[in-house]
Amino acid sequence: MKTIKYCCRNEKFGSKQIYKSIKNEFPGLKQKKKDCLGNCRHCKKECIAMIGKKKLLCAESPDHLYAQIKEIISASKVKGVTA
Repeated sequence: MKTIKYCCRNEKFGSKQIYKSIKNEFPGLKQKKKDCLGNCRHCKKECIAMIGKKKLLCAESPDHLYAQIKEIISASKVKGVTA
């Protein structure tokens, strides 16, 4: 799986807790906090994370975003790619 990136400006929507939860559950997974991901239009309104360089995940709550990320991690493990 590619790196998961979080916008530091988006922490008010709960991305910080998602970062910590994923880090505890999948310690080998690459995650980064960036000052800005360049998706301010979404970042101002909802919880976001970026998978790799192009795939932007958006959700109305941290729980929904966490579920989306876990689903992608599970799918990558099924395909034989370790997370």
